[in-house]
Amino acid sequence: MTRSPEESTPGQGAAEDAGQVVGQDAGQVVGQHAGGGTTYAAAGVDVEAGDRAVELMKAAVAATHGPNVVGGFGGFVGLFDAAFLKDYRHPQLATSTDGVGTKVAIAQALDIHHTIGHDLVGMVVDDIVVSGARPLFMTDYIACGRVVPERIADIVRGIAEACAGAGVALIGGETAEHPGLLGVDEYDVAGAATGVVEADQVLGAHRVTTSDVLIGLPSSGLHSNGYSLVRRIIADAGWELEREVPEFGRTLGEEILVPTTVYTRALLGLLEQHPEAVHAISHVTGGGLSANIARVLPQGVLATMRRSSWTVPPVFDVLGELGGVPRADRERTWNLGVGMVLVVDRSAVDGVLAAADGAWVLGELSADDRTRASDPDYVQGAKGVDGGAALLID
Repeated sequence: MTRSPEESTPGQGAAEDAGQVVGQDAGQVVGQHAGGGTTYAAAGVDVEAGDRAVELMKAAVAATHGPNVVGGFGGFVGLFDAAFLKDYRHPQLATSTDGVGTKVAIAQALDIHHTIGHDLVGMVVDDIVVSGARPLFMTDYIACGRVVPERIADIVRGIAEACAGAGVALIGGETAEHPGLLGVDEYDVAGAATGVVEADQVLGAHRVTTSDVLIGLPSSGLHSNGYSLVRRIIADAGWELEREVPEFGRTLGEEILVPTTVYTRALLGLLEQHPEAVHAISHVTGGGLSANIARVLPQGVLATMRRSSWTVPPVFDVLGELGGVPRADRERTWNLGVGMVLVVDRSAVDGVLAAADGAWVLGELSADDRTRASDPDYVQGAKGVDGGAALLID
């Protein structure tokens, strides 16, 4: 497993590029050689700090490892024994990569870093499970201006906790210290995961019929999308993250840092319990509800969803009203309380509702005669996919 600093050394652990680099305070010049030469430390890279960060995270990462993980920390690659794939009739690999976006700015401002790891895992592995695939393993990448071992370890601990909860092995990572490119307390995170699914069990538009029903699963809040809008609203209003907000029952910062729900384990259990019931799944991320539904539908199919079918969590209304955000913008930016949408065979709706916590009937599909195409809430195709259409109605 890899992990190091700036120049990148593989393995969940060394310094700068390899996995985790723990740096020094900006302006603190350490490491000038006695002979007058410039050292790596003087350039702002603390390799020893990276090593300390790795030691702090090792136990959390190791807890995600099952019998398929080969080797330990410090290698150039993470190895995963895939011999079990020989038991598949026609295995297809699924892969996804993503980040957390500007939500990291909230974590940095509050000096709370472990929840960002949960966000990262949710954004990556839940994109894999929507295809019907089982995520197998994940790797992460952290770029920072200065390696603070405890901070890096907190981030990775959150990633590891979420991976363990999803049944995914965290088999590699990289921490890169980039002094001069990022501020001393700035960082960004990204990750990638790989999964597997039988070719004849792949979910998607090819399974969808016009008689299918849409079932929604609740989000935990903002998840990890639309934070540029959130931060602009807060800045314009002059609100502090420490502000107590009665509608939330906690501070503004606590509310908007709530981590993304990781649906993987629950969805895999549902697919195993009802193997023919679910035809497609949409992960509601950037672009909002309608755009993410439209991309999993075939052309000529319309998803009609009722706003009255669920209660929008307070965070969306408070922020929307605070910023005077038009409803259309809210719906194009935030999930508004809908984290996943299942496209389900009509005959299996009751069984799926009983098996999925918090699920409700969000809407239904029909043939799209395009009579509503001029409606401002009508969305056809999205994210480069010329697929079906979606419409939110009251």
